[in-house]
Amino acid sequence: MAEHVLVVGAGLIGAGVARALARGGARVTVVEAGVPASLASGRSFGWINASFFLNEDHFRLRLAGMAAHRRLEAALPGTGHRWSGCFWWEDQGAGFDRMAAELIRLGYAVEEVTCRWLAGREPALALLPDRALWFPDEGAVDPAHLARVLLADAAAAGALVLTGCPVLGLVRRGDAVAGVRTAQGVIAADRVVLATGVATAGLLAAERIAFPMLRRPGAMVRTQALPPVLSAILASDGPEVRQEASGHILCPTSAAHQGDTAEAITTPPAELAAATIARLRAMFPGLDLRLHSLMMAERPVPGDGLPAVGPVPGLAGLWMAVLHSGVTLGPLVAEGLAAEMLEGRVLPEWAPFRPDRLISRGS
Repeated sequence: MAEHVLVVGAGLIGAGVARALARGGARVTVVEAGVPASLASGRSFGWINASFFLNEDHFRLRLAGMAAHRRLEAALPGTGHRWSGCFWWEDQGAGFDRMAAELIRLGYAVEEVTCRWLAGREPALALLPDRALWFPDEGAVDPAHLARVLLADAAAAGALVLTGCPVLGLVRRGDAVAGVRTAQGVIAADRVVLATGVATAGLLAAERIAFPMLRRPGAMVRTQALPPVLSAILASDGPEVRQEASGHILCPTSAAHQGDTAEAITTPPAELAAATIARLRAMFPGLDLRLHSLMMAERPVPGDGLPAVGPVPGLAGLWMAVLHSGVTLGPLVAEGLAAEMLEGRVLPEWAPFRPDRLISRGS
């Protein structure tokens, strides 16, 4: 009989892992506290890139993540990927030249372009930089939509998806996990995968397993829908901006949000939204930009800022996947966990990012 794997969480990470395991032959149950992709996955900018990275191992991981997105798009209809490329000018000083040189050294697809060239591509943009970097291979996806597509395919492969069913804790059999507790009772499983974002530390703490996480709140403005006006993702020296297929323009409220280290958002939501819309109107004065919604979420960031994916030491059968930039890395997480759990293969890209580097156990 196929091994029963229980995936806790139905955001982009959990949905992808469930699909990969179900397609690989495992018996899979997904348990989600609320609505799938209703937290961080549903409030994300959706940018797929490797131009943002913290070290060379992280760069290689993100580059592999981009390739995994291409494989997923080819294998599964209706993912909604848009490979529009990205213009980057978050820094016009020495940081610009350092970034260009580093990405060229690493073999990334990058080209320096002029103000005139950028204006030709993005005629709605009024605040033009002197120069920008062009990343032609980058793209974006709606993470909530992609999670729903992945869950539907997991269900088609035999996975059971339970929503509105919070997990209250883990069930143990000695030093091994044996399932989870819910208000409706115990769900037994041979293995459990925690794809639970910021809730992961609490679930582990109940088992006297300490997993440090950073507090990284985020907020995202979505404008009312417009006709197509932006051709690419814009990572400017102010906000990062992209237009969805629906016509809505997305913009994080913090500048350079992928590197944002703020631990709290103290501005009232209405003021935050108004300030972000004002910045957008300065960038695009010819557009009728009005607020549609402001979305706030806690981003799941391990204590050293890098992904933590793999088995949890000290509790056999328990696995975890906690990471920021889950959009870029989601399909690669799914491939990696399926390869390891079903075949015993550790994908080389994941070797530097195991949870045991951060985890400690209490008495």
